[in-house]
Amino acid sequence: MAVKELVALEKCLGLNSGKYSSRAQGAGKIPVLQTNKGPSLVGLSTIASHLVKEAKKEELLGSTAEEKAIVQQWLEYRISYIDRASSKEDIRNVLNDLNHYLKDKVFVAGNTVTLADILIYYGLHPVITGLSVQEKETYINVSRWFSHIQNYPGIRQHLPSLVFIKNRIYASNH
Repeated sequence: MAVKELVALEKCLGLNSGKYSSRAQGAGKIPVLQTNKGPSLVGLSTIASHLVKEAKKEELLGSTAEEKAIVQQWLEYRISYIDRASSKEDIRNVLNDLNHYLKDKVFVAGNTVTLADILIYYGLHPVITGLSVQEKETYINVSRWFSHIQNYPGIRQHLPSLVFIKNRIYASNH
């Protein structure tokens, strides 16, 4: 899954596709990028940060020291919690954490989209796809954020657009 996300990130950043492989680590696989300039880069966060710098779009890593730290914090969260969620309870905990955090925020870090928003969006897409409309309403802040990010230019690409608002039928009193 991570390799597909990195290829999508490359397209979003306007880069040519790199040479990826996967390496087994524990129960999962981690992406590996072979660069032309030196040793292989290993891991989703490391490769994604490299791609952002290569595309000269460092603003995606945060514009202040605090934003940069928040972006890194959420990239770690993505890898440590979202990627390792293996039960419904784990997923519920992730969605609750994110829902609470996004209560007063439009983006994960700062006032514009960052790498954290993009990679969390990619990581949560399969989870959000599986939620009912009622479950999406339970995590209203996550749903608002997710809907906003999926409509941000260049991010969604090949992924299906998800619906968050059910159409209500109102009785006419005319």
